[in-house]
Amino acid sequence: MDTALAMAPVITADAKQEADHVSFVPQKVFFTKGVGRHKEKLQSFEMALRDAGIEKCNLVTVSSIYPPGCKILPREKGAAELKPGQITFCVMYTNATNEPNRLIATSVGLALPAETAQYGYLSEHKSFGETDEKAGEYAEDLAASMLATTLGIEFDTNTAWDEREKLYKASGKIIRTSNMTQSAIGDKNGLWTTVVAAAVFLP
Repeated sequence: MDTALAMAPVITADAKQEADHVSFVPQKVFFTKGVGRHKEKLQSFEMALRDAGIEKCNLVTVSSIYPPGCKILPREKGAAELKPGQITFCVMYTNATNEPNRLIATSVGLALPAETAQYGYLSEHKSFGETDEKAGEYAEDLAASMLATTLGIEFDTNTAWDEREKLYKASGKIIRTSNMTQSAIGDKNGLWTTVVAAAVFLP
């Protein structure tokens, strides 16, 4: 037997499964949001995570690529798959204030290509003084614009979002845009108010 061939590593089923796990590409995702209030800032963040249904996980934030073919689950179904202490990857953004009556918001935008083999984009945005609608549109615009540049769609950045949205979808290259947004008004008694929005990936 050839010596080099004899020394070549044998790839077992377990080794292949381990390699697939290392090169983890999420197959499922769900979107969620929440708001929390407490005298301690950290605790208000915890309360927001509880409201979003993801407080039991060790969350690892990642950048904004939406995996090709990744299936979107309803929040309830996705959250039910999480296990306590699980390392969980997510695109998440938070915002907080202890200023009474101050309006805060945070949002995650999504843009999906028509071609399922192509990756999409997620975006993060947080703001002060913006409504859910305005903050959500901004995040959605960010995601769609990043995807548009990747797909070679020409557009004028100075035009309004609704006009560019029509252009993107008319191109036939972008099939869907959406956002998950949470806003809240700062507690009148000065408690910390935290908002969170997230896209949570599942294996």
